[in-house]
Amino acid sequence: MKYWNTLLHGGDYNPGQWLDSPEILEEDLRLMKQAGCNAMTLAIFDWERLEPEEGRYEFDWLETIIENLYRQGISTVLATPSGARPGWMAQKYPEVLRVNPDGRRILFSQRHNHCYTSPVYREKVQAMNRALAQRFGRHPAVILWHLSNEYGGECHCPLCQAAFREWLKKKYGTLEALNHAYWNSFWSHSYSDWEQISSPMEGIGEHSHHTLVLDWKRFVTDQTVDFMRAEAAALRQYSPDVPITTNMMGFYDGLNYGKFRDVCDVISWDNYPHWHNGEEGEAASVAMAHDLMRSLKPDRPFLMMESSPSATNWEPVAKLRRPGMHMLSSLQAVAHGSDSVQYFQWRKCRGGFEKFHGAVVGHDGTGSTRVFRDVQQVGERLGRLSQLCGARFPARAALLCDMENRWILDQIKGLINSQPEKGFLGDLKAMYRPFFRNGVNVDVVDMEADLTPYQLVAAPMLYLLRAGIAGKLRRFVEEGGVLVGTYWSGVADENDLCFLGGAPGQGLDEVFGLRAEEIDALYPQDSNQVQLLPGKGLPGMKESYQARELCELVNLTTAQPLAVYGQDFYQGRPALTVNRFGKGRAYYICSRNSQDFLDDFLGALIRELGLRAIDTELPAQVTVNVRENRETSRPYYFVQNFGGSPAQVKLPQGFADLESGAPCPGVLELEPYSLRILTKAE
Repeated sequence: MKYWNTLLHGGDYNPGQWLDSPEILEEDLRLMKQAGCNAMTLAIFDWERLEPEEGRYEFDWLETIIENLYRQGISTVLATPSGARPGWMAQKYPEVLRVNPDGRRILFSQRHNHCYTSPVYREKVQAMNRALAQRFGRHPAVILWHLSNEYGGECHCPLCQAAFREWLKKKYGTLEALNHAYWNSFWSHSYSDWEQISSPMEGIGEHSHHTLVLDWKRFVTDQTVDFMRAEAAALRQYSPDVPITTNMMGFYDGLNYGKFRDVCDVISWDNYPHWHNGEEGEAASVAMAHDLMRSLKPDRPFLMMESSPSATNWEPVAKLRRPGMHMLSSLQAVAHGSDSVQYFQWRKCRGGFEKFHGAVVGHDGTGSTRVFRDVQQVGERLGRLSQLCGARFPARAALLCDMENRWILDQIKGLINSQPEKGFLGDLKAMYRPFFRNGVNVDVVDMEADLTPYQLVAAPMLYLLRAGIAGKLRRFVEEGGVLVGTYWSGVADENDLCFLGGAPGQGLDEVFGLRAEEIDALYPQDSNQVQLLPGKGLPGMKESYQARELCELVNLTTAQPLAVYGQDFYQGRPALTVNRFGKGRAYYICSRNSQDFLDDFLGALIRELGLRAIDTELPAQVTVNVRENRETSRPYYFVQNFGGSPAQVKLPQGFADLESGAPCPGVLELEPYSLRILTKAE
C-alpha cells in the first residue's frame, strides 16, 4: 500500500456546482495554491452528475478537475458517492429508501436515507465504484479512496428485518439459546418462531429489551461494515494499491467504529468542536476524540478529514473562531497524530442547507478574508513541518471506552440515564481531564485492545465484559500494571446477563479485592463526602471530596481502604480502595466524585509513573502532547494554550523550538490560543 510523505492540507471540493462558471474553477486553483493546499476531496455528493440517468456515466468533467489539480501539485482524495444517491434511483427502486423505526418508508430526502441491505442499492453502488476505479484507480493524482460520507443510520424495512433474523440465527443457533441469552421467560417474552423477532421499533414494537436493542445495534454495525466491504471490493478490482478510508464522527454512538478497523487502511474523522462556548473542557473533549479515532489503528496514518475553518452552520450557535484558534485547533489534530488538516468545505455553496457553513472561500470568492488568511497560515506552517508526517504517538496510558458497553449503559434507567452527561460518556470525559491537564499521551481503546504497551489503564463503569477483557485486565495487573476501575463494573456478560455470585465478575473481584453489594443513586440535591483515611491518600490529595449521583457499597476481601464515605447509613464504608495483585495495583473508585478528586487522584498516579510528556506543572488550559519520528525517535512536543489569556510554562533544560531551531528559555511564553512545537536541543 502506498501512502503519502507529507502533511495533507485541503478539504472537500465540490466543483460540480460550478461547471457552468469556468472562471470560478480557474480562480479556485489559484487560491488553493495560495492557501498551501496539496490534497482535495472530490465527488462526495456528485452521484447525479456522475450518473445522470441509470447506466450512463459522465466522468469527463471529473477527470478534467483531477488533471487540473494535479498540474498544480494538488492530489485527489476520491470519494464514492453512496452517501447521497440520486432522485431517479429512489423513484425507480423505492426499496433503496429506508424504513423508519415507526414502520414508515421515508421519501427521497436529505442524505444517508438508503438501505444498506437492499440488493439493488448494493448493485448500483458497486457498479459506480467499479466504474470510478476503472477510470481513476491508477491515476497518479489519486492518493486515497474516501468511501461514502459519515456512514450512519439504520433501516427497519422487511429486507433488514429478515437480515437481522439471519444474523441472530448465526449468532445463537437455536431459539432456545437466544431465549436464554435474552432471559425471555421474564414477562413471558420467549420467542417460539424466528419470524416473531423484529427490530426495536418504538411505538409499534419491542424497544425496551436491553439485549434486543444491543443485538440490533451490533447488527446495524455489522451490516454497515458489510456494505463498506462491498464498496471496497468493487474498488479493489481495478485499484488494489490505493488505500481506503471513510470519515467517522468521533463519539457518534450509532456505530461501533472498532468493527471498521479491518476495512479501513486509514482512519479519518470529522472534527467540529464547540469552541468559545465557555466550557473549559471542550479542548479536552476534542483531544479525547482524536485519541479515540487514532487508537483504532495506531500504527497507520490517521487523518482529520473535515473541520470548519470558521463557523459551523448546523450548530445551535454558529460561533466564530477567535484569532489564533484556527491554527491551534488545526495543529491540535497534528499533535494527536493526524497527518492532515482538511476542511469542509473549500468554497461556500450558493444554496442548500450548508450555504452558511464555514468555508475557506466565502460567497465573496476572494482570498482577502480573515478566514482565508488563517487557512493560508496553517498551510504555510504545515509546509514547514513535513518531518512530522508519519511520526508516531507514543502512549503509556490508556482509557477504556467500549461502544457496546456504552450502548448497554445508555439503556439502563434510574442509575445513569436521566442525564446523558452523567452517564458513561460523562464519566469518560471526567476521567480524561487529568491526563489532558498533565500533558499525558493517552490511547482511548476498546475491549479488543492489547493492553501490554501501557503502565496505567483507566476503565470507568466497565459494566459489560466482552472480548476477554477481564482476563486481559487480570494479566495487565499481574504483570505490574496500574488499573483504575470504578463503581458499576463487571456486572454483566456480553449478552447483558448479570453474573451470579455478584460483581465484579469473571475474576475481577480478585483483581480489585472486593465485592459490590448495592449501589445508591442520589437525587440531584443530594451529596456525600469521600474522606481520606489518615496517611492513606496519594501525594497531593485533599482530606475530603464531594460525591454525587452514585455511591456503591462494597465489601473488601484483600483490598485496603484509602477513603470512606462521610455520611448517610453507609458512613465509614470504603469509598476508595487499592489491591495489590501480582506485581501491580488495582484501584477502585466506589462513587462518582467531583472533578477535583479525579484531578488529584489520577494526577498523583501520573506523577508517580512519570507519564507526563514534559516533567513540569502546567497552567490551566495548557497541555502537551508528544510525537516521535518512527526512524530516529526524535521527539516533537506540542505545547498548546487553549486559554484566552497568555500563559507561562516552566521548562527543564535542553529544549529547542522545532521551527526556528532557537534554544528555549526556562520559561516558555504562550499567547492566547497558541501553540509552540519543541524538540530536544541538539
